[in-house]
Amino acid sequence: MHKSLLPPALLPLILVAGVLYGASAAGASAEDLGKKTYELCIACHSLKAGENGTGPTLYNLIGRTAGTTEGFRFSGPMKRSGIVWDQKTLTAYLRNPQEVVPGTRMPFSGMTDEAALKALEQYLETATKASQETK
Repeated sequence: MHKSLLPPALLPLILVAGVLYGASAAGASAEDLGKKTYELCIACHSLKAGENGTGPTLYNLIGRTAGTTEGFRFSGPMKRSGIVWDQKTLTAYLRNPQEVVPGTRMPFSGMTDEAALKALEQYLETATKASQETK
């Protein structure tokens, strides 16, 4: 069996950097970059109504109060946060989840690539609308 020289905790960060660099370097449109950046979220979050995974569905996210998705078990801090998801709260949370909601269970350290962050927000705003059919 091959042993990695990298600590296991660094692997997700390297993956994030590679995906974001690849999308940015390719001169992707904001929509393409948003979709590509969402690939980092898809392992835990769905865009389909009622489809919770390790994380809650992002369906109809904008305007929803944090910690209220039916059928998902949220942490106490998330349920008590009082956050209503909009562009401002989503931006802050995606930059640094633990700073915005200390004790959240989301195992994500945050995004630092501003272009990817903005593109992801725009993508989620469109892709999570209740009236939108998702794939």
